[in-house]
Amino acid sequence: MAEQAAAPASADVTSIIAGAEQVMGRFVSGLDARVSALAGTSRELGALHASFAAGGTSAAALFLKIFVVVVVTAGVFLLCRRWFRRDDAGAWRRLFSILAAAIVAVVAGVVAQRLLPAEGLAVRTLRIWIVVTAAGMLAIFTIRALLTKSGSHQAGRLGWLARDLSVALGWSFFGMAVMATLRLWGAGLGLRDVFSSLMLALPAFALFIWTVWRHRKTLAAAVAGVKPRSRWRGWLARIWPGLVIGFLIVTFLTTEIALTLGVPLPGGTVLFTVVILLLMPHLDALIASRANLALEAESASIIGVALRQTVRFAVLIVMFTMLGAIWASPLASGFGINLRSITTEAFHVALIATAAAFLWSLLVTAMARIAQRDRHDAHGTAAASPRSRLGTLVPLLSLVGKSAIVTLALLSVLVSLGVNVWPLITGLSVFGLAIGFGSQTLVKDIVSGLFFLADDAFRIGEYIETSGAKGTVEKISVRSVTLRNPRGPVATVPYGQISKVVNFSRDWAIEKIQFRVAIDTDVELLRKLFKKIGQDLLEDPELAPGLLETFKSQGISNVEDGTLVVRGKFVAKPGSQTLIRRAVLKAVLQAFRENNIRAVPKPLTGDPVAAV
Repeated sequence: MAEQAAAPASADVTSIIAGAEQVMGRFVSGLDARVSALAGTSRELGALHASFAAGGTSAAALFLKIFVVVVVTAGVFLLCRRWFRRDDAGAWRRLFSILAAAIVAVVAGVVAQRLLPAEGLAVRTLRIWIVVTAAGMLAIFTIRALLTKSGSHQAGRLGWLARDLSVALGWSFFGMAVMATLRLWGAGLGLRDVFSSLMLALPAFALFIWTVWRHRKTLAAAVAGVKPRSRWRGWLARIWPGLVIGFLIVTFLTTEIALTLGVPLPGGTVLFTVVILLLMPHLDALIASRANLALEAESASIIGVALRQTVRFAVLIVMFTMLGAIWASPLASGFGINLRSITTEAFHVALIATAAAFLWSLLVTAMARIAQRDRHDAHGTAAASPRSRLGTLVPLLSLVGKSAIVTLALLSVLVSLGVNVWPLITGLSVFGLAIGFGSQTLVKDIVSGLFFLADDAFRIGEYIETSGAKGTVEKISVRSVTLRNPRGPVATVPYGQISKVVNFSRDWAIEKIQFRVAIDTDVELLRKLFKKIGQDLLEDPELAPGLLETFKSQGISNVEDGTLVVRGKFVAKPGSQTLIRRAVLKAVLQAFRENNIRAVPKPLTGDPVAAV
């Protein structure tokens, strides 16, 4: 049995080694072919001149015509860009104006090409340069618009980044036009190799690397985003410039290796991927800022805000899809792997991930809106005022919803990959049942917590007393509640240990205060003094909002050892009674002094001699 199990494994290893040897053989032969082709560049250059002559033109005449159409196309684009430009225009309007300028520039370039004496391959060459020039201008000005829009607080640095990036982009588009012209006129492999690798690709990647290194602080700030930021985002911002430079180097080497293997990567796709990688932080910042603005605006719908948040994830999916398409294709063709099934499965996984991201954003946006409304409803109250019932349940609902989304997404991914998930679900169910029987205390805590929350026994921010602990509710989890004592200690009480809850923060609080005065005190005078104190409390702008019934006298409550015990009371909102009580005591003592009312201390209980 062991030998039979080991046989397929050794066969797989052998096939992998054979595939690697085949790739190495193709690489060595391709490298020899490239070196051999370089020796014939002078001959291929002569053949290219012969092709020009056969096409009824010369190199000088063709270059002059190319210069004319490029100048016309670029000039018309700049004029239209200035004509369409508006400083108060939004992002989409600016992008559409750039696109319109590119279209008009292409039309102008075609008109100029028709006015020039050209035919055959020369016409196709001029049209290539017209399209590439317009595309380059479109890319450069779009990038400038995005950079300026995504970081207005550092417009100066982003402006220099856009200029340096424009130089690298301009050289790259120039290289693509040159390579398209050489292929159109039938240039040899050696001549095209010299132009593509030494004169175009190497300088272009060097310009991109220099741009990233020069503006590494700007890129790091763009990745970090606005404060407050998470720890992982700050760490990613610090290493982002190094990651981009490493990616550019790997991209250049991979492009050359693919060219040597005989499966050259499309230059436009590689350039687009490099640009997207450089602009990714700024695109993310732009989308995030717009999503946050929409979240703060109450008129924006929750679905619209969630869609904007999902766009960030979708852009990330697109970027990784492009990277996978570019780098996986040559490796898969080299090892003989069929990419169709892998692409289909990856597409399904991407759809599931995007749907999960949308549901996640929808849940987060809904919870944020609820919390925002809860804060608005509590506007003007104390900072530690209790939350609403829904605001208290938001953290638990968010946790349950996020867990459900992640679980369903993982199961859906496994199903799309052809994995039978029913045994997994059954096993987890049995495992959960076993845990339920073995951890009865945990189950008791969770079930008791559900009933406490259903009964609305307490909310976050309320002051409660339970079995053995009291304090302000700071956190409500699945199995316990966290209380903060007024002196600072924190107590975590499992729901299963709570037999009774006394809530001091609901509806109203009655505060009764008693005073001991001499037996000959005028009780009617005391009543009038207490009434005057109550009226003063109602006129106090700080204390009046917390009063439901002002302070008043309740008369004589008892007579003890020749002492009158009088009582007063007031009804206040929960949480404000302590401050009002202090004000009442201060006012009563002041009234006693002004009216010569003598307060009598409470006599000591017990035997004084024994106490000594």
